[in-house]
Amino acid sequence: MTYIGIDVSKDSFVVAYSPDKNSKTKTFKNTTKGIHEFIRTISKEEHHCVMEATGNYSALLVYLLSEAGITTSLENPLKVKNFARAMLSTVKTDEIDARLIALYGEKMQPAPYKLRSDAILTLKQKRTVIRQLKKQLIATRNLKGSMEVLPFFDAKCKKSIDKTIAFLEKQIKDLEEDLTSLAKSEYKKQMDLLTSVKGIGITLAAALIMATGGFTYFDNAKQLTRHLGLSPTYQQSGTSVNFKGHINRNGDSSLRSQLYVAAFASLRCNTECRACYDRLRSNGKPGKVAVIAVANKLIRQAFAVVTQEKPYVDGYISSKK
Repeated sequence: MTYIGIDVSKDSFVVAYSPDKNSKTKTFKNTTKGIHEFIRTISKEEHHCVMEATGNYSALLVYLLSEAGITTSLENPLKVKNFARAMLSTVKTDEIDARLIALYGEKMQPAPYKLRSDAILTLKQKRTVIRQLKKQLIATRNLKGSMEVLPFFDAKCKKSIDKTIAFLEKQIKDLEEDLTSLAKSEYKKQMDLLTSVKGIGITLAAALIMATGGFTYFDNAKQLTRHLGLSPTYQQSGTSVNFKGHINRNGDSSLRSQLYVAAFASLRCNTECRACYDRLRSNGKPGKVAVIAVANKLIRQAFAVVTQEKPYVDGYISSKK
């Protein structure tokens, strides 16, 4: 298997067909036509493409490569950056980056990327737009608040702001309804199982399905916790370094925030979560640390109900020893 490194930007992508220092590179346009031109230069039986996850810029490339049956890996840019440091790389150009990514693939042999379903891609688009519209709504409400304290608030300005706020509220409401409807229709079983967990509502259930592809991307709850950035960090070396750090925060910050809020809600209605929180607080753990532990427990409960296909039973005690 020959690893091909791809450095992706908005308008183009640079391809390194080998990690060798003097190997050839070629630039293609980041369009459907340009990607098909690149695909014609490689073989699906012999080549494995590797690139960094660059959000929307790499989405079309990954989609078309996967559709063509070409093995593709989409890697966390932090992994590639740390690999470059380990290789003592000091010069950065698109061509050098592409060769470095090819070398990363050759040495690390990353796992193939699992193409997201059309339903997951649609849900993610809706969620992204909703988040941006909510930011605009908050900014517009803040603008209105800052204008209201002035000695004189122009009537036309006030009318314009009020209309904008009403428009944004309607768009958010409509998109949230669409998102919920799509999630329930495409992943009804998983949604029903997830919302059976005390503390997980429809919005969080849909977000978890999007992050996990309907709980098909991960083998266990620990992998999911690490992916979401809720795993605790720990550093120990000799006798001088013994440090328990914060959570790794590598994943989706918005989803982490949702889990944190859900963890608070679960303290009122989820017996296991409340017991976990009380135990940690009685052992002297800070409140925030205890809540994060509860968020981890919610993830484990969510993973368990979906993978075992059994609804959550609050206070259930297993008979297994």
